[in-house]
Amino acid sequence: MTLDRATGLGWAGGYVGSGVATTNLAARTLRDLVQLDSGQAGATELTGLPWVGHAVRKWEPEPFRWLGVQGMYATYRAADRRESAGYGVSSSRLARWADRVAGRG
Repeated sequence: MTLDRATGLGWAGGYVGSGVATTNLAARTLRDLVQLDSGQAGATELTGLPWVGHAVRKWEPEPFRWLGVQGMYATYRAADRRESAGYGVSSSRLARWADRVAGRG
C-alpha cells in the first residue's frame, strides 16, 4: 500500500486468495492515504496498518526453475518436430518422457 506524492499515484496489492474483502480494505486504506496527503483528513486506523508503506524484498532469482521450464519446452518442441517428420504416428518417446517429468503422464 503506497501513495507516491511526487506522481500522485497510489497502488495496493500483494494479497492473495479471492481478494474481495482485502480489496475493499485496500481501497479504503488508499482513500484514507489520499485524504491524509491532501490535508482533507488526518491519520486513521487504516493509515496505520502495517501494510501501509511496507517495502517488499526482492525475490531470489530462480535460475534452476527457469532452466527446467525452458528445458521442458525445448523437449516438447523437439518431440513435435520428430512427430511432424514422421518418426512415429503416436507420441514420440521424448513427449512421453517429458509428460512423465511434468507430471502429466
